[in-house]
Amino acid sequence: MSDRRDGVPTTVTSIPLVDPHAPKDDPSIGDLVKDATTQVSTLVRAEVELAKAEITRDVKKGLTGSVFFILALVVLFYSTFFFFFFLAELLDTWLWRWVAFLIVFGIMVLTTAVLALFGYLKVRRIRGPQKTIESVKETREALTPGHDKDKALTSSPNGEGPGAQTDPSGW
Repeated sequence: MSDRRDGVPTTVTSIPLVDPHAPKDDPSIGDLVKDATTQVSTLVRAEVELAKAEITRDVKKGLTGSVFFILALVVLFYSTFFFFFFLAELLDTWLWRWVAFLIVFGIMVLTTAVLALFGYLKVRRIRGPQKTIESVKETREALTPGHDKDKALTSSPNGEGPGAQTDPSGW
């Protein structure tokens, strides 16, 4: 079974916050700083890997969508010239010549528009690195100093619950 889905890892390597095999009961400040530096470095590397995986996935979607734009241009510029010319000549047997060529031109433009729509629908699915953005927000909240962290934890995002600030205007 693969550990990836759409090019994005389903799990991120865990970041050890406490070493269970640490022999020291009372580490020095230097050891604490060293451990914190190592953990922040690991966190930053994990964030970069997640961003790289999500951006790679979105670039692949963008390239796939751009194929439809390329196909639309091929139809527009090289649009099987001889077939459409034949169609115009065929319509010329029943209609005026200028009407026959106008109908063929409309068919070519319609075909181009449909292929461009397919390309647009494929490209608009690109979302960006959503997991990375969410993870960075969580990291920022986790690294907020104590008093700000308590305020952030006691108020809920919808403005309800303990510690939530109320708007005196009632909105």
